[in-house]
Amino acid sequence: MAALDVSGAGFEARVRLPAGAPVEDAAVVLEPVSGKVPQPKAQASIEQRDREFVPYLSIVQKGAAVNFPNRDTLKHHVYSFSPAKTFEIKLYAGQPAKPVIFDKSGEVALGCNIHDWMEAHVLVVDSPWFGKTGADGIARIAQVPAGSYRLRVWHPRQKAAAALQEVVIGATPGRRAELTLDVSPREPRHKPPADSGSY
Repeated sequence: MAALDVSGAGFEARVRLPAGAPVEDAAVVLEPVSGKVPQPKAQASIEQRDREFVPYLSIVQKGAAVNFPNRDTLKHHVYSFSPAKTFEIKLYAGQPAKPVIFDKSGEVALGCNIHDWMEAHVLVVDSPWFGKTGADGIARIAQVPAGSYRLRVWHPRQKAAAALQEVVIGATPGRRAELTLDVSPREPRHKPPADSGSY
């Protein structure tokens, strides 16, 4: 594990492909080496909109409640067979009666039993300090307590796991961490026109 010194209560990481292009939808997680980890407080939401899951990637702390509001005028059937969370919300419209609790850390792939092109991913982590890269490949994590952390980067389509780095957060302004991750392009999936009458 390589060491990276970063000072400051805010942390920023830029994730790039080996060729230099920015990587969108990468999870950047700071895992404390020691000390008590705060329990999850915020809920998350993964919508179905225009027959797609939004967002494509969500990061939640273990124990978090996730809502699955259906914003479409047709019904969806959300499911996951992933070891970290196996569940299904049978054919429904609107807001399900209760959220899904993600109580085990790991990677969770989501699908819709009605629309097989729909996909999304949830990374369930033990730490509350995480961020997701935007189109510019940059993730920002605010209000990180001073201390030692393991820096983890993950992407649903990564070709291989990235090596962990050791990060030391101090009390003065920090610098950006530069990370490289080899990620496969997202394969296009056929989505029938909304007015095709198929589903």
